[in-house]
Amino acid sequence: KEEKIYEVTRPVYSEDSFAEQHKKIYRKHKTILNHVKDYLTCDSKRAKNAVLSLLPIISWMRIYRVREWLLGDVVSGVSTGLVAIMQGLAFALLASLPPSYGLYTAFFPVLIYFFLGTSRHISVGSFPVLSLMVGAVVTRLVPEVGPPANITDFEGLTQDQQRVLVASSVTFLMGIFQLTMGILQVGFIVVYLSDTLVSGFTTAAAIHILVSQLKFVLGLNVPGISGPLSTLEEIFVQITSTNICDLVMSILIMVVVFIVKELNDLYKAKLAVPIPIEVIMTVIACGVSYGFNFETRYDVDVVGKMVSGYESPIPPSIQVLQESAVEAFPIAIVGFAVAFSVAKVYSIKHDYTIDGNQELIAFGVSNIFGASFRSFAASTALSRSAVQESSGGKTQIAGLISALMAMIVTVALGFLLEPLPRSVLGALVIVNLKGMLMQFREIPYLWRKDKLECVVWVGTCLGATLLGLDIGLGVGLGVELLTVVFRTQFPRCSILANIPGTDLYRDRKDYLHTFETQGVKIFRIPAPIFFANTEFFRDKLVEAVGFNPLRVLRKRNKALRKIKKLLMKRDHGITEACVDLQALDLPTDLKNLPFQMNWNAELPDNISVPRVDLHSLILDFSAVSFLDISAMKGLKTMLKEFIRVDVDVYIVSCDAYILEKLNSYMFFDDEILTSMFFPTLHDAMLNVFEKYNENRIRGWVLCFNDSYATQPLDGDYRSNVSVVMFPGFTSQF
Repeated sequence: KEEKIYEVTRPVYSEDSFAEQHKKIYRKHKTILNHVKDYLTCDSKRAKNAVLSLLPIISWMRIYRVREWLLGDVVSGVSTGLVAIMQGLAFALLASLPPSYGLYTAFFPVLIYFFLGTSRHISVGSFPVLSLMVGAVVTRLVPEVGPPANITDFEGLTQDQQRVLVASSVTFLMGIFQLTMGILQVGFIVVYLSDTLVSGFTTAAAIHILVSQLKFVLGLNVPGISGPLSTLEEIFVQITSTNICDLVMSILIMVVVFIVKELNDLYKAKLAVPIPIEVIMTVIACGVSYGFNFETRYDVDVVGKMVSGYESPIPPSIQVLQESAVEAFPIAIVGFAVAFSVAKVYSIKHDYTIDGNQELIAFGVSNIFGASFRSFAASTALSRSAVQESSGGKTQIAGLISALMAMIVTVALGFLLEPLPRSVLGALVIVNLKGMLMQFREIPYLWRKDKLECVVWVGTCLGATLLGLDIGLGVGLGVELLTVVFRTQFPRCSILANIPGTDLYRDRKDYLHTFETQGVKIFRIPAPIFFANTEFFRDKLVEAVGFNPLRVLRKRNKALRKIKKLLMKRDHGITEACVDLQALDLPTDLKNLPFQMNWNAELPDNISVPRVDLHSLILDFSAVSFLDISAMKGLKTMLKEFIRVDVDVYIVSCDAYILEKLNSYMFFDDEILTSMFFPTLHDAMLNVFEKYNENRIRGWVLCFNDSYATQPLDGDYRSNVSVVMFPGFTSQF
């Protein structure tokens, strides 16, 4: 295949010469006051956009295709409704609530999201991780064994009513947090929860869920204990009391549901609607349990009395809000992060946009409204959303229909679910954990591809498993931020070399055939420079060039002092009494010398100065996104150290914003000039070639004979000076 070739003929530019020939547009940046004025300014167009943003239903209802979409939405709504009903009943157990309240979560939040949500495909309702996090607060304030917390609003309430009050109050506070974040436009907060962190967190949550459901599967009476290890310990203590009927029924249901789900995945292209195996098994289990009277004959724990209809709204308990504020915030973050992640997947697939801030508002209002009617935390579940999308759902009309189905069951058909064994619900929860538990397979993949990402996954999973989901989320965020700090504080710096025949420069360790110009070093910094990595950057640069410029400067100044001291002693009989240590860091003063120095020439034995074979240092700033004040000070000091040992320093590909910052902070002076900056690396290299090819002549170098150190200088000092020919870069004196 013939390679394409391009040729460009242009002058060699520095930043100064480029600015002279190409006039730049200087934009006037708005002040904070101007931004506030613009934000508060209102006109008809902004009012219309605000209404459309706040009520996304208007946008998609205007383009709704009744003939093409309605049938799909109805079929999808029915399918999703069946799944939502079963999951609502099962996930209510995770929240330590009576199962009937799971149907509330499948109804009330969906009504609000229908009007305010920007995603057309997610199924709003209960989510196992959130249910478990809410359940942790419920069992802490209202334990199964022992008195509840000292809360005035608990007086006169049964244990179930107390738990419902706690769950609804936590959900109300969760909604307040989400609504506040949406109003403050901080939807970007979800970017701090990486896919790796969410994967590790949800895997830990799956472990918590699995352990919490074992007591239902085994038919044991295990009190609410914090942590899976303590729960497992209690289960093993009671293992001999396992209800065989519950265990056999649970195993049978898990096997059947697992097989059918695998068949659904295998033949999803041929199936118009996935087989609703959870619903089928629930109906069969209800019939068998009722027909054989499992509750009395085999002592099986059943769902029991279902709440018929909807109860009147209740206000949240202020004391519960105060007690649960710490737990409610991570619940709000996790709920939004999961919903936004799922919504983003489907928005990309179906080519429409979602608004993170509006999603926060939608879920905030949905949870506040739902909590007022005794529902618990709502988000979305990937499995339920997959059913809604794959079965033909096009808009949230499918979600509305699923909510109506939950309402029908709550109002008219709830009594049919009363003989349903709780072990069946526990089995359905466990079998639906397959996707989250299979995330363990990511560990070897992450270890091979990115070990720091693997550390984030394992750290989050272990933290959330052992310390609890709320603290574990904080641990995961801490580990994730530490990896970011590690990557920026200790970046992989490199020395670049030219690819022969091109204007490209790459890491010299990565290519077999490269060309390095003698006396020139190209050093690349692949990260922002700030207070935490300034010293690391300096150390790596010193390692790359092979010498410490400050040490060389001090050695040269000390050597020059010895030379001047001998000259002064010979001519005037004066001996210096002391040495100013600060003066050793100043530029070498070669004035008033009767000769020109070349520090790379051979010097007497008692004068030791490190040899510097470098004449040009090029710093590639193409990957440097910002400099803070500490970094500017450190960079300025470092550049001066190199300049003072006769090394020309060039900075290339520097961002325009950084250049503006350097000018505004008075970075430039008599030593550090704007002419050091070049737009590209090749421009700087061509400048180096031009400069040193012109100056490459044979120069004279002068050094004293060894005898001067032990003998006084007699007569003209030039008689004790030898002339050495050296092909350096100095001129003849």
